[in-house]
Amino acid sequence: MTAMDEDEDEDEGVTALHRPPHYNRMHKTFISPSMLTIRPATIADAALISRMIRELAEFEKGAEHVRTTAADIARDGFGAEPKFRALIAEWQGDPAAFALFFGYYSTWRGPGFYLEDLFVRPEFRGRGIGKALLAGVARIAVEEKRVFMRWEVLDWNRPAIEMYTALGADFLDDWRSVLLPEGNLRRLAQKVS
Repeated sequence: MTAMDEDEDEDEGVTALHRPPHYNRMHKTFISPSMLTIRPATIADAALISRMIRELAEFEKGAEHVRTTAADIARDGFGAEPKFRALIAEWQGDPAAFALFFGYYSTWRGPGFYLEDLFVRPEFRGRGIGKALLAGVARIAVEEKRVFMRWEVLDWNRPAIEMYTALGADFLDDWRSVLLPEGNLRRLAQKVS
């Protein structure tokens, strides 16, 4: 049992694990009634986000494919025209996890979010941090009148698949992800002219 599992609210008799994070509008942070704080990332977090992206890539056995740097994260996430947003989860003040997401539009459903990355550092797993981060992104989506979140999961990541299934996520097995990398993107762009 983790500390989160044991955290009881004396007034309500509800464990912290079963309550959604509370959004503190004044401080713009998500606060769980345990040792977990979820807050919006700032430019000061660019190096941390970059490190966790690399840690996630190592977990996914694809570290050699990471091209972004902390400078790219700072420019692309916190510059004049941010390309993404991120939430940082801290456990007792230590950086434990992050979620990186951006606006996405489905011609079938309407506005949503694409969750590019959700990563919990190994030493912090099993405490409900991933679910709390997902709840934080979901809360922002609802506040902004977005109607869905979309993301991908590797087929061998059984714990994540089980969590997403328990949350009621749909798996789009008939669809395949497609990526046109930069070199091929540039070649295709030249064919149009």
